Amino acid sequence: MGQLIKLWRQFWANPWQARFTVPLLVINIAGSLYGFYWYHQQLAATPPVFWPVVPDSPLATTFLSLLLLAGLLGSRPAILRALAGVACIKYGLWAVYIISQYWYIGGSVEPEQIMLWVSHLGMVLQGWAYLRGWSAPRAAMLLTVGWLVLNDLMDYTLNLHPYLFAESQLAVAETAAVVLTLLCALLLLIQHINFKRWNLV
Repeated sequence: MGQLIKLWRQFWANPWQARFTVPLLVINIAGSLYGFYWYHQQLAATPPVFWPVVPDSPLATTFLSLLLLAGLLGSRPAILRALAGVACIKYGLWAVYIISQYWYIGGSVEPEQIMLWVSHLGMVLQGWAYLRGWSAPRAAMLLTVGWLVLNDLMDYTLNLHPYLFAESQLAVAETAAVVLTLLCALLLLIQHINFKRWNLV
C-alpha cells in the first residue's frame, strides 16, 4: 500500500513522465475503442453528419490519448490539452452522476455499470491531473467551451444525448450536462485569468 501511495504522489507531482503516460495511453486507447463499440447501436441509428457529437466519453478519452501521445513526442498542444482535460472531467462526472442516480432510484446494479462508474471516475482524475496547474490561453478556452455548448445543444435539442438507463433520467441528464458545462467554463476562465496575470498572452 505504501508503494502505491508513493507512486500516486509521484504521478500527481508530474503526470507527464513516460512511465505514466505510456500505460495510460494504452489504457485510454483500449477504453476509447470499447466506448465507440458501446455506442455502436446509437451511431448506427444516427446520421453520420452527427457522429462527432454522439460518443461523448470515448471522444474525450481519444482527445486524452492524442494529448498523451503528443506529450511523449515532446509537445503539449494547448487546444488538445484543454479539450482532453475538460471533456474528461465533464463527461466523467456526468456518467458517474447518471449511473449513481439510476442506482438511487432503484435501478439494478450490474457489473458493466460498476465498470463504467469506475472508468469514468478515472477519466475525471486523469482530466484534472493533466489540466491542473496549467493556465489556459484564450483561444483554447473559447474553442473548448464552444465545443461543450455545441454538444449540449445537439444532445438535448436533437435528442443525440447518450442512451440513458431510464427514460425518467432525461431532465436530470440535461440539467447535469448544462451545470457541468458552466462549471468547466468557469474552471477554464479562472485558469485563463491566471494566464493573463502572468503576462503570458
